[in-house]
Amino acid sequence: MTAVPQAALQDGPLGIICGAGTVPFAVAEAALRRGRRVMLFALRGWADAQAVAAYPHHWIAVGQVGRFCKLARAEGCRDVVLVGGLVRPAISQLRLDWGTLAHTSRIIRSLHGGDDHLLTGVGRIFELEGFRLIGAHEVAPDIAAPLGALGRHRPDGDAERDIELGFSLLAATSPFDIGQAVIVARARVLAVEAAEGTDAMLERIGALREVGRIGLPHGVGVLVKAPKRHQDRRYDLPSIGPNTVAKAARAGLGGIAVVAGATIMAEPQRVVDLADRSGVFVFGRPDREAGP
Repeated sequence: MTAVPQAALQDGPLGIICGAGTVPFAVAEAALRRGRRVMLFALRGWADAQAVAAYPHHWIAVGQVGRFCKLARAEGCRDVVLVGGLVRPAISQLRLDWGTLAHTSRIIRSLHGGDDHLLTGVGRIFELEGFRLIGAHEVAPDIAAPLGALGRHRPDGDAERDIELGFSLLAATSPFDIGQAVIVARARVLAVEAAEGTDAMLERIGALREVGRIGLPHGVGVLVKAPKRHQDRRYDLPSIGPNTVAKAARAGLGGIAVVAGATIMAEPQRVVDLADRSGVFVFGRPDREAGP
């Protein structure tokens, strides 16, 4: 995908469709720091109501394409970012309005496949309605993970080998559109993320350690996160935040490895501080899919 020139990203306020978690607000703050106004379109049942209240916003239900389009046009939004957690809904859970019904066949086709397939289909609907879909890392590059180690801790030789294995595994599973994270310890794959998400995967590893199913010392193992190969990076980039670091530490892992420039970091200073206190490294590997 060709990056949108920064000079082009100034047509009215930035529309941010907000799911769960802190990342939507990190994107909003980063955009504001760069002089871009924002308008949040918060998803009912997912977005944090207290955090949303601090910004100009509207509430929409999952599936209300028509309501979103009407509100976004009234607010002068052309550029839109999709960001935040959302569990894939069943068709019966969608709150369809007349604007959505015009795209019913496309929505149904999008639901038959992995998350990248679904998000690409949803994004295409917004493009057909005249909006420009932009990646969070394009409007807020300062919250993308940097290159190298953050904080005091660094991966050792064993961890570096686990990191490479983790990235190789994610590249191999990309065609199946399943998840964006794995946990590897001493060349053993402990977990592959699927529908449960990263947090639940980390909790599962912690539980397995407690019952003795993982007989490795505390501080051994790496959470590896990466976009799928050839993924449209306007949607669903991997993200980490303080909660990721805390759960990795509780799971007994030694660190976290991500793709620099292609991973969103919510509250980066808190990530570094917590990683330093917890003895966990956070490492950004070069993006091997990026151009020269």
